[in-house]
Amino acid sequence: MEKIVTDQNFEAWAAEGLPLVLDFSATWCGPCKKIAPIIEELAGEYAGKVNIGKCDVDENDDLTSKYGIRNVPTVLFIKNGEVVDKHVGAATKSVFVEKIEALLA
Repeated sequence: MEKIVTDQNFEAWAAEGLPLVLDFSATWCGPCKKIAPIIEELAGEYAGKVNIGKCDVDENDDLTSKYGIRNVPTVLFIKNGEVVDKHVGAATKSVFVEKIEALLA
């Protein structure tokens, strides 16, 4: 299952040293609800290789501001502390798999 990431636990989560996939979403967002099961599934499939988390933009202003999130869903792909890719909007599982595999390359 994906980790719930907040302003308070982000640094500890990121410090684990794995590449990060962070899904910025909101409870009221239709496209966010559409990709939620995909993100959860990927969290299980990539456990131990990539940390996959979900951040509610309405409850975490610091992280939302830090990464300049203006639209949801926005999924960031972070390696060595740097955002190396990003996807805005809903997508199929294969799109996210491709980006995660590139993150691991």
